[in-house]
Amino acid sequence: MLQLQAERTLFSQPPVLKGGALIVPRGLLRKVGGFQQVPDADRAETERIAMEAVFAAERALGREPVDRHDERGLGYDIESRDPAESRLFFLEVKGRKADADSVTLTRNEILCALNAPERFRLVIVIVEDGIAKAPVYVSNFDFGQPGFGQTNAMFGLKQLLAHGGPPR
Repeated sequence: MLQLQAERTLFSQPPVLKGGALIVPRGLLRKVGGFQQVPDADRAETERIAMEAVFAAERALGREPVDRHDERGLGYDIESRDPAESRLFFLEVKGRKADADSVTLTRNEILCALNAPERFRLVIVIVEDGIAKAPVYVSNFDFGQPGFGQTNAMFGLKQLLAHGGPPR
């Protein structure tokens, strides 16, 4: 009876809007010129040029670099051994166009930096007109702890370049 009594006091009201979303198809954005995507071939070429520059820099330091970028889940692209000290360095290579403003690191890359901070190097190579500039090695940088469920984190390119230096 109490439930029936409560239902008699219900009044219908118009809905209250709490939020909204605008979904714009990618094709429409492309058509009106508001969407620019870097072609995968261009990105792959930039990464290839960057990797070659880092291999050359590592060999110039007397190290023995090994390409590991095809192995998923490692958190780095190049494993570089210093035969003089018998030390292993983990290099994550990020090739960027000259007009880029950020660098994205995956969860695995951040965890690798946290697990071996003295041996992890984020190596940024700016590629302009198909030519690599000198690699910038970023080490001992606080990338933070990835949150639960976080798959990547974005960092400002200028800040990383300011913290980095020549190959070491």
